[in-house]
Amino acid sequence: MRRFLAMMGLCCLTIQATWAQKYTNEYAKDLQKLAAKWVKRGEWKNGFTKAVPAEQVNLVEFYIQYQRNPEEWKALFRWLQENDLLSVPGGRIPIPGTELTVSVEDGENWCSEADLRAGKGSESHEKKIDFMYVVKGTEGFCRLDHETSTVNTPYNREKDRMDYKFESDRLERFNSVPGTFNIMFPCDWHVAKVKTQEESQKLRVLVIKVNYKL
Repeated sequence: MRRFLAMMGLCCLTIQATWAQKYTNEYAKDLQKLAAKWVKRGEWKNGFTKAVPAEQVNLVEFYIQYQRNPEEWKALFRWLQENDLLSVPGGRIPIPGTELTVSVEDGENWCSEADLRAGKGSESHEKKIDFMYVVKGTEGFCRLDHETSTVNTPYNREKDRMDYKFESDRLERFNSVPGTFNIMFPCDWHVAKVKTQEESQKLRVLVIKVNYKL
């Protein structure tokens, strides 16, 4: 009996530890199902066929923000579909008829394990959403655990940015590859361009700052 109770206690501790890790906003199950069905139906695509949301994308946030700001999202996906993303020039390219700008970045993953242990590279934003689409190579990402991370540098309104103190062993780690895109909402405290296990760290990634609508 004591052994059984001890095992049950261990299970409870394990469940609590899992629950304690929170990497994005959490929503009710019915809203999650609604958003997942919306994404699957493809109403957001506007003819876009090159990629789908990565597994880590908060689909409820995507659904809500698309409904609040459909014209920007439609223009974003239309531009991505109509352009050769491997041959467009590097730099900043405005999307016609919108306030959006595509930053075409040819670079390398730079954030090492030592950098993560030192707490480098984190950020989040309040006014803008980071839409990030790797068209060549592999980009490493981390999302910070909300329960153990704390603000390091207060929010800078001009730069729309804040960074955090975080525990590197509590990070959610994943890679972004061609065929998928990531969206980092204000609730997604993240580190981008994290070094991967791939032989080459070179990549081409498109970053589009979309207005976050309350």
